[in-house]
Amino acid sequence: MRRNTLERTELSAPSGFTLGTRHGAIDMVRRTAVMGVINVTPDSFSDGGKFFDAETAAAHGERLAAEGADLLDVGGESTRPGAQAVTAAEEIRRVLPVIERLRAKSSIPISIDSVKSEVARAALDAGADIVNDVSAFRADPAMAALVARERVPIVLMHMQGTPQTMQQNPTYENVVEEVAEFLRLKAEEATQAGIAADRIIIDPGIGFGKNLDHNLALLRGLPAFAALGLPLLVGSSRKAFIGRILDLGPDERLEGSIAAAVAAALAGANMVRVHDVKEAVRALRVADAVRFGAPESGVARRA
Repeated sequence: MRRNTLERTELSAPSGFTLGTRHGAIDMVRRTAVMGVINVTPDSFSDGGKFFDAETAAAHGERLAAEGADLLDVGGESTRPGAQAVTAAEEIRRVLPVIERLRAKSSIPISIDSVKSEVARAALDAGADIVNDVSAFRADPAMAALVARERVPIVLMHMQGTPQTMQQNPTYENVVEEVAEFLRLKAEEATQAGIAADRIIIDPGIGFGKNLDHNLALLRGLPAFAALGLPLLVGSSRKAFIGRILDLGPDERLEGSIAAAVAAALAGANMVRVHDVKEAVRALRVADAVRFGAPESGVARRA
């Protein structure tokens, strides 16, 4: 009689990270953290300026926190394909009231989504905890020194070109290898600038200078990014590649976004950036149980 020797195996390793911030730690150990999106812009591809008013945006952030977000990502400049840049002063005018309102009511970690060191500095002074730089220091070389001096975490993302040009025939020989090498070098640049390795997060930049095949290859290839040994953030929520697959507009991409978030988690992502927090949190509870095993009885995970 043959015995069944099959044992439970984890789909990805390592088991995760804990990211320290000024307003508490973000737990990514045996669970996928959720970053909730707050676009304080009139031209966002995903919500069309629905939260452009500071009070509305802050209230939206409070809802995302109540739904289980681990941190909130506040941005005042659209990075959709073809978006036009705004001045640092305008960006600060948009995001500061939102950050100040959120900080007055909540201790949830806040990320400032900006490529400008001037904006990042103002946001950090107002209570933000993390800088999310989609240019990975390329737009503003002063960003690295600011992050090092402030001793805060930094998200380094890959983008081919700029938001104005990135979707004009993006080309790679091997998108996974090239993006992974870019992020490895940028992480090295960050440490050389004085940023501690345990404060660096990498993001392959789904939809930023990539076509449908590139995005799918990156999602399949996430283990190559996890192997760099740094927390891995993936933002695929409501992106155009999901619309291409489903032939649906941004406001109808919920199910596709959840599928992409779960796929990212099972392939090694430690954090996902999403618009629909409640649904993502519920789906990721299941994905995390598949990935790491069911949580112990009685242990609370998220709301």
